[in-house]
Amino acid sequence: MAGLFALLADPTRLRLLAALAAGELCVCDLAAATGINRTTVSHQLRTLREGRLVRSRREGRVIFYARDDDHVRDLLAMGIAHAGEIAAGAGTQ
Repeated sequence: MAGLFALLADPTRLRLLAALAAGELCVCDLAAATGINRTTVSHQLRTLREGRLVRSRREGRVIFYARDDDHVRDLLAMGIAHAGEIAAGAGTQ
């Protein structure tokens, strides 16, 4: 579990996962959507793929990436909700 949270702790990887909410995207589209250069996008996608947070699909010479499954969506949604509670002060006693 610590490894999973370490993967999610990186802001660049979170931006990529958020961009993939729209569906499958290639490296070029992810770079354009996030403002992150293609080399960094490729490196972080490899890390996310190794952690099984994203999956890839080849179509000709282009590789498309997507979130691996609904668990990834749920993890991000719960994290966003929890961060919002903390920001609003609801997480303090």
